[in-house]
Amino acid sequence: MSSRSMDAVDGQEPRWLSDDELDAWLSYVASSTLLEAALDRQLQRDAGMPHAYYQILAMLSEVPGRSLRMSDLAAITQSSQSRLSHAVSRLECNGWVLREPCPGDRRSTLARLTDAGFEALAAAAPGHVSTVRHHLFDRLSCDQVRQLREICNTMLQGLAADPEQAKRPGPRR
Repeated sequence: MSSRSMDAVDGQEPRWLSDDELDAWLSYVASSTLLEAALDRQLQRDAGMPHAYYQILAMLSEVPGRSLRMSDLAAITQSSQSRLSHAVSRLECNGWVLREPCPGDRRSTLARLTDAGFEALAAAAPGHVSTVRHHLFDRLSCDQVRQLREICNTMLQGLAADPEQAKRPGPRR
């Protein structure tokens, strides 16, 4: 659909994408959607978990004590509180995560990665990394990897500066 044929909104003419920008945008959307689907399929097939659950386990594995406030975990994983709560409930059923009261803050709850959760993550990690490597990094030169990192960091900085996004910290690097 060509947005150039649409009428101006509020009397302001939109700043339409150039042909190069539109091509880049459509390539980005398609590739990120397909990559996410490939990662999800691989993790479901090999580890019995969706990519979103893998991300939760991975984020918990990287912090001291393997625990985070639920609100911080939601922000890091870019999840809503309700979506995260549902995911953590499923992870609790698997014995991979426990919810605990936050010491010194009765309003907060901690999510803690269990030893069984860490083992599940460790078992899933090789296949996940292999899939990331196969679909992304093995196809890029060293210079393209550097460029991708710079592009993504620039996008993250811009999104973090957006007042709508400022409420939620970006993902960990």
